[in-house]
Amino acid sequence: MLGDLVEAACGQVGHHLVDECLAGAVEVVQGAVAHPGPAGDLFQRHLEAVAFSADLAKPSEVPALVQMIRDRLGRIDVVEYGPISGDTGFTAATELDAATLMELSPLLLFTPVEVVRAVLPEWTERGDGAFLLTQGYSAARPMPYLSGLGPVMSATRNYLYSLNAELAGTGVYAGTLSVASLIARSEVAAAAQAAFTAADGPKVGIVDPDDLADQYWRMYTERDHVERFYPDSLTA
Repeated sequence: MLGDLVEAACGQVGHHLVDECLAGAVEVVQGAVAHPGPAGDLFQRHLEAVAFSADLAKPSEVPALVQMIRDRLGRIDVVEYGPISGDTGFTAATELDAATLMELSPLLLFTPVEVVRAVLPEWTERGDGAFLLTQGYSAARPMPYLSGLGPVMSATRNYLYSLNAELAGTGVYAGTLSVASLIARSEVAAAAQAAFTAADGPKVGIVDPDDLADQYWRMYTERDHVERFYPDSLTA
C-alpha cells in the first residue's frame, strides 16, 4: 500500500520508479502525468505499472534484475526500498542468535547495497536520482523485544548516512524514512501487533500510508535531510 502511494507521487512527474516492497515482487511505474501534487490517487493518474519477479533475498540477482528493468523502460530515476513483509518478525535480544542475523541480512542489508551499486553509475553520470529507504524506528532507537530486525536495519542506516554524505553535490540523493508506527493495510501490521501483545510490549499507533507517502515526496523534492521520522516529533 505504501508503495502504491509513493508511486503516485513519483509517477506524477514522469519518473521511472522501482518499488521494491516485497521479497518476491518488484514493480516499476512510469508516470503519464507531468505535474507534482500530493500522493494518494494512484488509480486516477493513468500510471503504467510493470511487475518483475525477483527474490530480493538473493543479492547476487540484483544486477540482472536492474538490467531487465532498463531493457524494458530505458532508465531508472527513483528506487523505493521497503522490504519488510508479514513474514518478517522481531526477536527478543535475549533470544537472538547469529543464524537469525544471517537470515535477515541479505534482504535488509546486502540487497539494498547491491541495488545502489547497480544504479549509481547511471545516476552520477546523469546528475540525478534518488534512493529512498523505509525502515522501522528500531533501526535508530533500540527497544526491548524488538531486536533481530533492529540490528540489521541499523547497519543499513549507517551505510545510508555515509552514502548520503558522499553523494553531496552530485545531484543524487539517498535518504531513509524511519517509522515508529504500524502502517495501516500493510502485511506487517497484524504480525507486529500480535508480537507486541504477546510480549506485553509497547503500544504502537497506526499510520495512514498516505501520510508516509507525503513524507517521501518531501524527502525527494527537498533533499535536505538524510533521515526523516514518523511521527515528526521523534528523533534518533
